[in-house]
Amino acid sequence: MKDKCNIICVTNRHLCKGDYKEKLIQIAKAHPYSIILREKDMSEADYMELATWFLPICRKEGTRLFLHSFYEVAKKLKPDGLHMPLKGLEEIISKSKSDINMDFQELGVSCHSVEDAKRAVLLGCTYIIAGHIYDTDCKKGLSGRGTVFLKNVTEAISLPVYAIGGITPENKNKVLLSGAEGVCIMSSVMENENVELFNLINNL
Repeated sequence: MKDKCNIICVTNRHLCKGDYKEKLIQIAKAHPYSIILREKDMSEADYMELATWFLPICRKEGTRLFLHSFYEVAKKLKPDGLHMPLKGLEEIISKSKSDINMDFQELGVSCHSVEDAKRAVLLGCTYIIAGHIYDTDCKKGLSGRGTVFLKNVTEAISLPVYAIGGITPENKNKVLLSGAEGVCIMSSVMENENVELFNLINNL
């Protein structure tokens, strides 16, 4: 098992307790492995405004920022990475005349099966997020796929795999033993009133 657990923080303003922008600043200052700005229900104009504000903050802190879903915004702002739903990435690649893999240092997709993960490799992704692993309020009514699913994914591909869904300090080691490079957290960080007090790195 890896000594260090890489943590990707995934944002969701609908879960945020307190001021959303202040929460983003706190997360950037906590220096996770990266932040995925996942506000896919925003308008493109609002997302552009938010990402334009947040990217310089992340760069000042030395925290990597990946944009989510909004390919055109990402092309303009040139963040550290782009994360997409698998179908969304397939559509962009089929329509784009340029090589999307050359536009970003990191390119990732969310995967829900071994077949998805293998497809991500063919699309040129540099990492994937696999989930959801455990039951979570974000996926009410849907049972977690479990660590056997995660192990099957990590053994099927050579890309770094990050687990998402109900990850806690108590179950983190099981996730890492299943071959994950690290974990993604969303509700646990967005709902916490003080990210610095939560101490992302030490608690996971």
